Amino acid sequence: MIRVLLAEDQAMMRGALAVLLDLEDDLEVVAQVADGAEIVPTALEVGPDVALLDIELPHVSGLEAAAALSRALPTCRVVIVTTFGRPGYLQRAMAAGAVGFLVKDGPIEGLADAIRKVAAGATVVDPELAGQALRTAVNPLTPRERDVLAAGENGATVADIAARLHLSASTVRNYLSDAIGKTGTRNRTEAAILARRNGWL
Repeated sequence: MIRVLLAEDQAMMRGALAVLLDLEDDLEVVAQVADGAEIVPTALEVGPDVALLDIELPHVSGLEAAAALSRALPTCRVVIVTTFGRPGYLQRAMAAGAVGFLVKDGPIEGLADAIRKVAAGATVVDPELAGQALRTAVNPLTPRERDVLAAGENGATVADIAARLHLSASTVRNYLSDAIGKTGTRNRTEAAILARRNGWL
């Protein structure tokens, strides 16, 4: 029996996935969480073989949780299951220790098969997305440049970003300038849009 932890913030989606996976003879959903901060503590408590993580979760993203879970419980195989099929997310997920990356619009049979494959030691990635990732440039932004761009996405001023991230205004301007240069865009709004579209934020 393959023990599965399911992390999904949408209750209806989480419940439906759990019911469908439990119909498989060799799969058992042993835990369900809605908050990214609950993933590692719950996994340490129940000891799943495979963790299915959404990317967009409250408090701790699925990508951050994947990295933490890979360190805390190396025997647990992490699969990202997301609506956001972006090459940058795939690259970040693999760097965080995930061994699977699937988009949610696939059939449930495909998800069950992916769980079996990763539990057996394989890596499973949506083939179309893998092709896109190979054609897409690796994220050129540093973690701090990503933080600054993300903090300014809602129209925040340089002063607002500086206060939020505990940086000086001049440091924020330097990070924004570097991000604009690296993305080849004209301003920070365009840089943030491009970075978001590529899954770099």
